[in-house]
Amino acid sequence: MNRSVYRWSSLILRKMAEEINKSEIRSSPSIIAKSRSLWPSVLRWIPTSTDHIIASEKRLLSLVKTPYVQELVNIGSGPPGSKVRWFRSSSNEPRFINTVTFDSKEGSPTLVMVHGYAASQGFFFKNFDYLANRFKVIAIDQLGWGGSSRPDFTCKSTEETEAWFIDSLEEWRKAKNLSNFILLGHSFGGYVAAKYALKHPEHVQHLILVGTAGLSSESDTTYEWVTRFRATWRGAILSHLWESNFTPQKIIRGLGPWGPDLVRKYTAARFTNRYSPEGVFTEEESRLLSDYVYHTSAAKASGELCLKYIFAFGAFNRALLNSASEWKVPTTFIYGAEDWMNYQGAQEAREQMKVPCEIIRVPQAGHFVFLENRDGFHSAVLYACRRFLSPNPDKEPFPEDLVSA
Repeated sequence: MNRSVYRWSSLILRKMAEEINKSEIRSSPSIIAKSRSLWPSVLRWIPTSTDHIIASEKRLLSLVKTPYVQELVNIGSGPPGSKVRWFRSSSNEPRFINTVTFDSKEGSPTLVMVHGYAASQGFFFKNFDYLANRFKVIAIDQLGWGGSSRPDFTCKSTEETEAWFIDSLEEWRKAKNLSNFILLGHSFGGYVAAKYALKHPEHVQHLILVGTAGLSSESDTTYEWVTRFRATWRGAILSHLWESNFTPQKIIRGLGPWGPDLVRKYTAARFTNRYSPEGVFTEEESRLLSDYVYHTSAAKASGELCLKYIFAFGAFNRALLNSASEWKVPTTFIYGAEDWMNYQGAQEAREQMKVPCEIIRVPQAGHFVFLENRDGFHSAVLYACRRFLSPNPDKEPFPEDLVSA
């Protein structure tokens, strides 16, 4: 764990510890009124809204030169015929998926991009211009994230939680009348993308999983540090909060008008110049991204509550590895060389897969490889999609700046 991330973790842990005491007080009905008085009214004020989210997205995407269209795609009130309703709320109002589509050359292959946990489509803002020169790029906010609808999250099982994301993505595809597209997902978005491709392989031409979750277990020797961390007081607190479905976003909401400052500190700590002397972002980019992250994080809790139903503490899950033999879509795994999501899980999955599979590692990058080494990430994506872009894909050389695993 690098120093900047450690500082952020320590800050979050202190806030979480304070919240544990407050949540325990709230758990007793006899003192609810008293507990409310302990939480100053000013802290309950959250300076955000859906309009703020879309406005902050627009400001961030003003840095992108390629023209785009933003729309809220109506996905209805539930997947027809499904036995599992991917939302349960007191009303049947329609739900919407926030979508941005970038101008592209006619005939370009379609690339659908799905963000990870605690993120939104705007995290790809440094990649849109480059990719839009080769693809018809469409990026979405998953249901319950970003500028998409945020239904009450009442899923109580892994099956229901996965259906929430997979079925809503399928309803979005139907509404957009899409088929034969390349599907790219990052981290948790990679997990959703892979699960979607398992259920609807007829629509996906190629699957690109970037630092994907779902291929590792805390019992793997690579992650022994998790066991050691859990034995510390910080680890014990985080483990308890994980099982209680207490999310970092709750802290941001709890801080009210002081939330933006915490997010700014996180952004500065998370995206340092570890891999590049000029840093990851300019001052303006960092300011706009921090503003965007704040508004998407402080809004109503919804999709974020999925975590405990899919992953063990530490974001561990072997579901994709266990289903590798069933995959029907050619797949490329992309990892930053310093990604804490270990690429060896992908190697193990490849041994079981019956479809073409490649694993590409990008030097000087971690989990956010598409931000930390954009050139390397773009090279990896183009190589992964060479059969859609090149007249002689079999003759395309492997990029010198990348590592084949």
